[in-house]
Amino acid sequence: MRTLTVGAGAIGGYFGARLLGSGRDVTFLVRPGRAESLARSGLIVRSRFGDIEIKDPPIRLAANLSEAFDLIILSCKAYDLDEAIASFAPAVGPGTTILPLLNGMQHLDALDRHFDPSHTVGGLCVISTTLDTEGRIIHLNDVHALAFGERDGTMTPRMERINAVMANANFDARLSSEIMQEMWEKWVFIASVAGINCLMRATIGDIVEAGGAALSERLLAECSAIAAANGFPLRPATLERNKKVLTSPGSAMMASMLRDVERGGRIEADHILGDLLSRSPSAKDALSLLHIAYTHLKAYEARRMREAG
Repeated sequence: MRTLTVGAGAIGGYFGARLLGSGRDVTFLVRPGRAESLARSGLIVRSRFGDIEIKDPPIRLAANLSEAFDLIILSCKAYDLDEAIASFAPAVGPGTTILPLLNGMQHLDALDRHFDPSHTVGGLCVISTTLDTEGRIIHLNDVHALAFGERDGTMTPRMERINAVMANANFDARLSSEIMQEMWEKWVFIASVAGINCLMRATIGDIVEAGGAALSERLLAECSAIAAANGFPLRPATLERNKKVLTSPGSAMMASMLRDVERGGRIEADHILGDLLSRSPSAKDALSLLHIAYTHLKAYEARRMREAG
């Protein structure tokens, strides 16, 4: 199965490198700057599960992309989605499957507008990675999981083929019959953590120490209610696990969105918090914590844009 990984950054680069290192047919669609970095230093992963160094990884620039691929793995930031779609569109043929690993649901709507919905399946990953100043992919935690499945939950031949590609590639891969449920549950968790971290500008542990655990639980309840209203109530064990994480004393957990805010970077406020808020039956409740957290982040974006001139 010929696989195109859109980007060779922290997420796509990690899973693509694992697949390539396991003998899979993988090509990376990259921008000119990343192409220069890979040509100079190669594709390098530093991880407790084993380092990877690929001196000359197969890469392609969008201008040179013309043939169809069997599988396209998409893991860009939400604010880069339109550009990414335009770049890989020539690689989408009649039999192409698009596997997006973005958080939330808005990207599915965007992909369905550009391509026949039958091309796109559900997917998510659980991993913490970053690029260092030398362009190396640094794996920060002890999890590297990827789940995927048909959006309607059926087991199809193409998912069995993808499952075979992902298997035994030195990361945890799982074919799911409930991928949409899992995507909603992850969305609720990410929105809750990012929302409370950014609203308080603090880690989970610091929020708990300040007496704010009840606020974290309230935000989780709001986000969970939205999922339920859209037909995806959180499973009891998942909800309890999320509560425990959001109220854990001493926890250093900090959403990547807060790290982006602290360095003055772009954020996925609309995709993670705004889109969830828009799907709420009570979206006009200006006093909901989710609305307040989203407004806080939009104010940050407004100031960032103004200061950038």
